[in-house]
Amino acid sequence: MGRVGLGVAAGCAAATCAIAAALVARRAAARSRWRRAVALLREFEDGCATPPPRLRQVVDAMVVEMHAGLASDGGSKLKMLLTFVDALPAGNEEGTYYSIDLGGTNFRVLKVEVGDGSVVTRRKVELPIPEELIKGTIEELFNFVAVTLKEFVEAEDGKDEQRALGFTFSFPVRQTSVSSGSLIRWTKGFLIEDVVRDLSSD
Repeated sequence: MGRVGLGVAAGCAAATCAIAAALVARRAAARSRWRRAVALLREFEDGCATPPPRLRQVVDAMVVEMHAGLASDGGSKLKMLLTFVDALPAGNEEGTYYSIDLGGTNFRVLKVEVGDGSVVTRRKVELPIPEELIKGTIEELFNFVAVTLKEFVEAEDGKDEQRALGFTFSFPVRQTSVSSGSLIRWTKGFLIEDVVRDLSSD
């Protein structure tokens, strides 16, 4: 190899070393910036963290307010309503159960088959609640609920027999039993004026 070839090779090697050094330096700088960013985030996290004793004070204060709210109407800053549901599933239930969920822009009907401590099958239908029903009458709204439920059950098995049904009604209700109560007020954009009178009179 002549002198020219050696010079070119040496120049290429020097350029390669320079590029490699630049890349290493760039990566080192990036790692340094990342470490500084992580340190800042940890410092911010530590500064925002609530000390455990303060969290315990918050919990204790909430428990007091919850008991006061359940003891009497208006007795607490927290809005509390009594429930007549006093037992949870044991995990050994078996059979087919239906559920309806009315409490927002959509209405859901659910069928669940349980056995061996787990859900075997789950099917559901979810439909948007038409705007005219959200601001219509109670009869129109619950006709929609009943028809949707009827069509879902018929499509699933078509059997004419009694079924267990749960009803999720996601509005504030003053319950008088596990299956009855009086609507306190509508929320979530619902404006059905006659429902409070209708439910309260039953």
